[in-house]
Amino acid sequence: MAGTRQILFIQGGGAGAHDEWDAKLVDSLKRQLGDGYEVRYPRMPEEDDPSYARWSTAIRREMTDLDDGAVVAAHSVGATILINLLADRPPEPELSAIVLIAAPFVGAGGWPGTEFELPPDLGARLPQGMPVHVFHGLQDQIAPPSHADLYARAIPQAWVHRLPGRDHQLGNDLTEVAKTISLDELGPTRG
Repeated sequence: MAGTRQILFIQGGGAGAHDEWDAKLVDSLKRQLGDGYEVRYPRMPEEDDPSYARWSTAIRREMTDLDDGAVVAAHSVGATILINLLADRPPEPELSAIVLIAAPFVGAGGWPGTEFELPPDLGARLPQGMPVHVFHGLQDQIAPPSHADLYARAIPQAWVHRLPGRDHQLGNDLTEVAKTISLDELGPTRG
């Protein structure tokens, strides 16, 4: 779609997450962004049993259809997988920003696990100069708000947006995410 900014939104995991939960986030994002944006929302394979191997393959395939300047956004475990795959290998095409929403931190201080464990030098592995935004509800009982602090330490150049009164689904309201994208607040990263 010529003249539109592309947003690739990756769902979270769990039975029914695509249709019953995260579709509400995508609807909010589309409504808040309005015209001039194309929000893509692919279904991840076996959503009730997220796997780095399956999901990263599907996400990379989706990214090949994006134009330079697209934004990638992801929710929950989808965000954890997304940031991990971007740290493993630079994306193609050249993205304008990474947006993580209610992302669980897997590793020291966060959730235990080996398949999604984030590297200690996560920030250094991401493309230099690419803005990273971390949005986290302060009432999140699935991925505690302390996970946003872990991301802040692992990605020192990230902007962390702590949202009072918001849960894991951010109250199905992505107003702040849309504002960040639409106002071109994505700009160069802070260092």
